[in-house]
Amino acid sequence: MAPPYRLLFCDLRSDQLLDALPVQGVALDDYIGKTGRLTGTVPIPNRAIAERARRAIVPGRTAVWVERGREIWWGGILWTLALASDSRGFLGAQIQAGGWESYLYRRLLFDTQTAEQVDQLDIARGLVDYVQNTPGGNIGITYDTAVSGVQRDREYLRYDLHSIGDLLDDLAAAENGFEWRIASFRDTDGRRVKRLQLGHPIIRAGAAEIVLDHPGPVLTYTWPVDATAKANGWQSRGASVNRNQAVESYPLTSPVLVDDADIAAGWPRLDGSSDYTTVEVQTTLDSHARADWTGARNPVQIPEVEVLLGGNITPALLGATIRLRIRDLWHPTALDALYRVVGLSINPPERGRPETAKLYLEVPQ
Repeated sequence: MAPPYRLLFCDLRSDQLLDALPVQGVALDDYIGKTGRLTGTVPIPNRAIAERARRAIVPGRTAVWVERGREIWWGGILWTLALASDSRGFLGAQIQAGGWESYLYRRLLFDTQTAEQVDQLDIARGLVDYVQNTPGGNIGITYDTAVSGVQRDREYLRYDLHSIGDLLDDLAAAENGFEWRIASFRDTDGRRVKRLQLGHPIIRAGAAEIVLDHPGPVLTYTWPVDATAKANGWQSRGASVNRNQAVESYPLTSPVLVDDADIAAGWPRLDGSSDYTTVEVQTTLDSHARADWTGARNPVQIPEVEVLLGGNITPALLGATIRLRIRDLWHPTALDALYRVVGLSINPPERGRPETAKLYLEVPQ
């Protein structure tokens, strides 16, 4: 039998426990490179529960932790509450929460920040420090001090009013960049932890290889191949570098990058572009263009497999490598390859429904 799930509602800034309330229809997910989400409904059967829920469920200032047994499986910020009453008068509080990363997209840079030949991971940590060093901004995000060895120059102007999350995304997406997320877990002393994970060039987790077979532990799978974002020709645009308002202004542009080998192999010419409206340095813009072009040249594949939850299938799999083996009509000689888990969507057991998880996989390049 699966361990029970429990939702802990805490004060966002102090992490003081406010209440633990029953929740129905829980669905949660977590990703590398995308903010996870939790949804569910707190049933309100009587006045006492209603009073507790009113105190604990305060959108924008309540943190939500998901416990499975004694382990923390998810954490984030409660952003929306919708009270709903059905035709029979049953009342429920429908809640939606975003992972801790969602807070960084709600914080803006109001002070110019400059970095000259600073490791990119230190720049990222500096942006998080900026958030947490403002009054009311410390929500307890911790981090380690590992470096990537990649030095960067950056100037973030206060006039641009960028969100901290967007600045982290742009920095991470640069050529030879990194991945970032905020993990939730309980440490050896039993404390709930929000940890900024920075991985160069990617976030890796787990040492033991996990093997998943279909038919077998893999219940279902979906294998999309999407070429709508493919581009073998690319150009990026930056900020306008013309300071003379008397003449027409044009943006800074990168060279046009073309994959001649791709076209020679039979692919049609497919063009793409990206905009970096605050980038005024040619070398920085060219670096962004090369990174974007590299990511766009191959059709995007994000396979997903559905498995029974438990054992070694936990949220700790994010960043881990699995060996996937599939034999069916499409794979008569059997697929046997390594993939990295970049997303995980959990459906807790409820009313006879088994406890399952969808794993979103990164196809190895």
